[in-house]
Amino acid sequence: MPDRVSVTTSQSWFSRLADSIKSVVFGLVLFVVGFPLLLWNEGRAVKTARSLTEGAGVVASVSPDAVDPANDGKLVHVSAFTATDDVLVDDTFGISENAIQLARHVEMYQWVEDESSTSETKLGGSKETTTTYDYSTEWKTSLVDSSDFHSPDGHENPNAMPYEGRTEWATNVSLGAFTLAESQIKVLDNSESLRLSSLPSSLQGSKLHDGDVYVGADFESPSVGDARVKFSVVRPGSVSVVAQQAGSSFSPYSAEGGGQVFLLQEAIVSADAMFETAQRSNAMMTWILRGVGFFAMFFGLAMSFAPIAVFGDVVPFVGSVLGAGTGIVAGFLAAFFAIGTIAVAWITYRPLLGIILVLLAAGAVFLLVRVARKRAPANGPPPLPRPVELD
Repeated sequence: MPDRVSVTTSQSWFSRLADSIKSVVFGLVLFVVGFPLLLWNEGRAVKTARSLTEGAGVVASVSPDAVDPANDGKLVHVSAFTATDDVLVDDTFGISENAIQLARHVEMYQWVEDESSTSETKLGGSKETTTTYDYSTEWKTSLVDSSDFHSPDGHENPNAMPYEGRTEWATNVSLGAFTLAESQIKVLDNSESLRLSSLPSSLQGSKLHDGDVYVGADFESPSVGDARVKFSVVRPGSVSVVAQQAGSSFSPYSAEGGGQVFLLQEAIVSADAMFETAQRSNAMMTWILRGVGFFAMFFGLAMSFAPIAVFGDVVPFVGSVLGAGTGIVAGFLAAFFAIGTIAVAWITYRPLLGIILVLLAAGAVFLLVRVARKRAPANGPPPLPRPVELD
């Protein structure tokens, strides 16, 4: 079978119009979802920021050499070097390592399908779509089901990976005199590659290449079904934690602001620097979710306006103009509703700032209207000449 297949289909104007009308419902749902998302995001941002500010004011840096019971229940900052006596084992490949994490990463050489399409609107509103399916081979970490391909013949993948990826974690990890909980151990991800020097004799058809395992005939010219297996480890290292001291371990600190504080960085970092990083991360997440809320509203409105463009596609040029116009309108409306929702949230969560912003916005609108009214006579029709009185 060729590695590129093109298929051309045609959809009538009535069918397109029916599909666009159906999309209106989903578009309206998507548009409505943007409102609670933006409201929730502003509340989350304020709660997180206040909790971090509160935490920065009460945190105490303590020595990692001994656990002081007097600090139990308080927000503490600890920096130390982690340690573990656990030995992690991968029996299949004969690996045993004193580490916090041992991970096996498996990739298999497989066929992948890339789909692309181009459309052309015809006079009368029908649309002709040409879909192209390109087939190529790539290293993939998960099984690609070739039976879902448009043209599976000649592009068949194996039904299973030769080996599965897996991750082992140490269960006993200390930070000075303190002990990390399981959930805290699994946050550690400062990994490094583990290169093997030998393989068990029981592994038939496998060989070493630059310390990694290769399953296949020729690593320089892989075939579909060949696999490569790599390993990584997280070894003990420097860690800083800001959390509530809970006995000899740590738990999230419940701030009066309503949020929880638990910070961890894989380095020796001061408490002030950790809180600054957390505040920046909170601000970044806030803007990301604002963008998500805006685009939910925008795409929802664009889908709701879709029948207008499809209706105009009876004459393709008219449909293109209407499509561009509805897109611009959807953008302006989405911006208006998104900013309005954020303003309402700020009045709720940041009353003083929210009211100031609303007053500033209202003042700007008032000035624009006033300027427009002053300029209207100058731009209007000239005054009629006064009648001349005759003696």
